[in-house]
Amino acid sequence: MEIGLFIGFLGFFLTAIILVIIFLYLYAVVTPYDDYKLIFEENNLAAALGFGGAIIGVSIPLYSALVNSISYIDFAIWGTVAILIQLIFAFIVTRLGGKYSFKTKISDGIISVGILMAFLSISIGLLNAGSMSY
Repeated sequence: MEIGLFIGFLGFFLTAIILVIIFLYLYAVVTPYDDYKLIFEENNLAAALGFGGAIIGVSIPLYSALVNSISYIDFAIWGTVAILIQLIFAFIVTRLGGKYSFKTKISDGIISVGILMAFLSISIGLLNAGSMSY
């Protein structure tokens, strides 16, 4: 294998990992509940499902950005766009009030709401990715 190709692979791969890590941090910031506390300290399955769906949801458009970009900079820009779209979605959905409050239901560990959050995040990720396949 040519070393230049491997270095190119590492650049794209490591950038994608860094973008996911940034997303993990920012997702916890934009949601009105403490994801990490709910998952790691309170063993909240609903929060884990929602958070897991968010990770898959952001990985799908990152994949699309990887395979459709024409350069490293193009990938970095579209990867950032992918993250922003997913974060905006999470911010809006977790702020719904009343009987459809994701904040309350996930904090209370309502598993069905965690599953719904996961599926919604994945769906937005698919739409996000499809919109990038220019």
